[in-house]
Formats: sequence, C-alpha cells, structure tokens
Amino acid sequence: MLDDRDYMREPVYRDRPRMPPLSFTVALLIVNAVVFFIQLASSNSLSAAATADAYFALSLAGLKHGFIWQLLTFQFMHAGWMHLIFNSLAIYFFGQPVENALGRRHFLTLYLSSGIIGGLVQMLFAVLMPHYFDAPVVGASAGASGLVAAFAILHWEERFHLLIYFIPVSMTGKTLLAVSLVLAFVGIMVPNSSIANAAHLGGILTGGFYVRLFFQSHWWQEKLHKRRTAPREFVNVRAAKSGSWHSSAGEPDEEESTDHFVKSEVDPILDKISAHGIQSLTAREREILEKARARMTKR
Repeated sequence: MLDDRDYMREPVYRDRPRMPPLSFTVALLIVNAVVFFIQLASSNSLSAAATADAYFALSLAGLKHGFIWQLLTFQFMHAGWMHLIFNSLAIYFFGQPVENALGRRHFLTLYLSSGIIGGLVQMLFAVLMPHYFDAPVVGASAGASGLVAAFAILHWEERFHLLIYFIPVSMTGKTLLAVSLVLAFVGIMVPNSSIANAAHLGGILTGGFYVRLFFQSHWWQEKLHKRRTAPREFVNVRAAKSGSWHSSAGEPDEEESTDHFVKSEVDPILDKISAHGIQSLTAREREILEKARARMTKR
C-alpha cells in the first residue's frame, strides 16, 4: 500500500508541539529595547529628539495641551543605556514570578496601571512643587516599582536573595516593600533629584493595592459564598431529563449552574489558596477563578 510509506502519509499537524505563548515580561523588555533604539536613531536630529520628548515624554505642559497618551508612552522611553538596563533587570527578575502568580492579563494590567498612576503622582508633585518636579519624565521605573511591590506582598514572609548593585542581599517580602517605600520617600525629599521618586511611590502603592484587592482580599470569595448559601425560590420548576433545573419558561436556570460550578470547581481552589497561597495555583486554576469572578460581577 502506498500510504504505508512514510513519504505518502498525511502530516499530523495536531501532534506537533505548540510554541509556548510569549511571556508578557519578555514582551515588555523587547518593546522597551526597540523604543530605545528608535530614540537613539532620532537623537541624531535635534528637532526629531525634541519633538519626541515634547509629544511622548510625560510632562505637565504636555498634559495641559491634552497629550493624555503621554501617561502610557513615557513608560517605554529611557534616558540612557544604564536607565534602560536597570529598569530591564527589575522587570525581568520581579516581573516573571509576578506574571506566573497572577496570570498574563493581570500582570499587564498591574504593570501599566502602576506606570500610569505613578506618572500622575509625579505630575501632582509637579503642580505642588514645580521648581523641583516640573521636568519631562521617561522610564519604566514606575511600572517596575509596581512589580516590586506585588512581588513583595506575594512573598511577604518568604526569604529570598537579591543582587543590589551586584551585592547579594537576603531579605523577606515585607522588608523589600519597606525598603522600597523608604527610598521613594527619601528621594522625594531630595530637591532637584534626577530620579522620578514620586512616580516610584505611585507605582509601589498601585502594585501593592492591586494584589491586595484582587488576589489577597476575600470580598469576591465572600460574594461567592453568599450566592452559594442564599435561599432561592422556584416558580413552576421542573426537572429536565438532563437533570438540570429549568424555569417555567423552559430555559436552564443559570443560578443553579453557577452554584454547581462554584461547589465543584471554585471551592477546592479557594481551599488551596488558603493552604498554600495564590502563587501555588496553576494557569488552569487561575482561569477558573477568573470565570467565577466574571459570573459574580454580572450579578
């Protein structure tokens, strides 16, 4: 038979291994590097560099002119090689474990929100003390600060090792958060600093608040529990052949389906979080929690 020969067989595409999805942490590093090389290319022309700074670096004057996009674009620009390298190291070392713990969507939301709110905090200080803070701001440090805070809260009591200026340091998550806050506050008090410490502070507070609200708060778990235990009334309810509840209109009862989903899928995951922490969840378990959260917010 011809089809017994290897070269005559149809290729089985479904058996080929799939490429893993690109990590958002790596994607951010790539985008930052690409934007920086574009900045280097445009720096040969003073007018092009000045235009890029005026339109894409974050400044009080730009926001007054309605350049709201600066709150996003400034996060991908950098003032020099060392600026890019240190921010990239922070994003890589803290971003990857945070992305693994929170999932890709929450990771990106936390990062960009930390950058945006950090930029707004910096601009607030520019309004209050223009002589010290009213200067164009670039850099990923606000978003990176949010990742640092998220990592610190997720590893609150755990001891880990960091390289600070190539010096190995051992600390816990709560120590890392305290040190980060102190450095940001002290930096704000130093006049004419070339570092956007107010943006760092805003990023730290945003990243910490995000993790506490969405991953260490029990508000949505309590909502699930209330819906699971609340009494319900059925009007002309009958059991279908499939065994699921139907209403008098003949449509499946969505509330009963939600209760079954919570009991069978969500409860074991909540027990796992209580025993081992949010970082112990697999990607599939995080997806199930997202589905549960989406169902609850519709009610």
